Amino acid sequence: MSCKMDIPTFGVEEELLLVDPITGAPLMESTAVRHVAKSLGLDLQLEITPCQIETATPVLNTSSELRHHILSSRRTAESAAREMGGRLLACGLPPMPGDIRPVSGTDRYQLLADNFGLLASEQGVSGCHVHVAVPDRGRGIAVISRSRRWLPVLLALTANSALHNATDTGYDSWRMVLWSRWPTADCPPHFESENDYDTAIARMIAVGAALDEGMIYWDIRYSGKFQTVEFRVSDVPATTDETVLCATLVRALVMTELAALQRNDDPPPPVDTSWLRLAKWRAARDGITGMCPDPLSGSMVDTRTAVDHLVRHVSDALDLLGDHTMVTDTIEKVFTSGNGAVHQRRAFHLGGIEAVLDQVATRTIADTLEPGRETLETEGGTDACMAGDESRSG
Repeated sequence: MSCKMDIPTFGVEEELLLVDPITGAPLMESTAVRHVAKSLGLDLQLEITPCQIETATPVLNTSSELRHHILSSRRTAESAAREMGGRLLACGLPPMPGDIRPVSGTDRYQLLADNFGLLASEQGVSGCHVHVAVPDRGRGIAVISRSRRWLPVLLALTANSALHNATDTGYDSWRMVLWSRWPTADCPPHFESENDYDTAIARMIAVGAALDEGMIYWDIRYSGKFQTVEFRVSDVPATTDETVLCATLVRALVMTELAALQRNDDPPPPVDTSWLRLAKWRAARDGITGMCPDPLSGSMVDTRTAVDHLVRHVSDALDLLGDHTMVTDTIEKVFTSGNGAVHQRRAFHLGGIEAVLDQVATRTIADTLEPGRETLETEGGTDACMAGDESRSG
């Protein structure tokens, strides 16, 4: 690099599900779980449905700090859930059927229910939001435009919602399909300026698609609360290690684009939003097991190749962070044993929905990436889970 690359702080928010430990049905006890968690030293936030809670890290400097906070938050939240007769799941959607209504009783969520009807009360989708500090709003918006082409790759890597209503959806991220029903939940357009960004937001508010800037649910947005860019495209990852991987790649991507801005590098050609929507759909369908449009060439490549291109793009930032080996090792493990969607589908076809619930709950609070892999591999392993994707190939 011909200019100094700064290391920004970062943080992560994870939306997690509460379920009945026997039936697996969504458990509407977020307020009670929040109260218990507070007594255990953990502040949780309520989400739009009472079967969800959200954790948030403090502002952090290193991936090792992030790993400590994610693992600690998940385990404390699990303890609180168990005290209220529930279980905690890190997955994008409830695997078992169950009515997730009503909307949580906060003024904000009631306002959403009044304005958006069934769209609000049928949510219960869980994502991961990665915040990375930027020097100012203008450069943050420029980073959004330069980074948006990588959104499908990040989604494919973290896909973790293959099962819904005790059914194999045929997608690795069915959460993304359902979430996309919101009128503002989309890839952000390309912005030439802050004025472009403000105009796009004003248009959505004017037609009532958003009540305010907080309802701009773009896959990347400039945070209205912090001086950060916020990446929102990912399912909540199945494991702590996968959350750390996702957040580290996002931070390295922001660092890479900020450094390019500092050098006055020409920006990459704007990516057509319709192409991004198609690429994101394909990433939601195939996850890591199929094909993904390559952000560099636009052609179809296997997802591993697209992920490797992202790592290469942010390589200098990863080296500066000291995270290059961690990232490449974790990616190798994910593609060897599978991400959340692969593990869900494998467990479902080998042991039914009960096996999915046990496996997801175990991996949510596990200290390593691959718990349960040995048992499943003796019955077919990774090749068996990939065979479940043959009907989706194309």
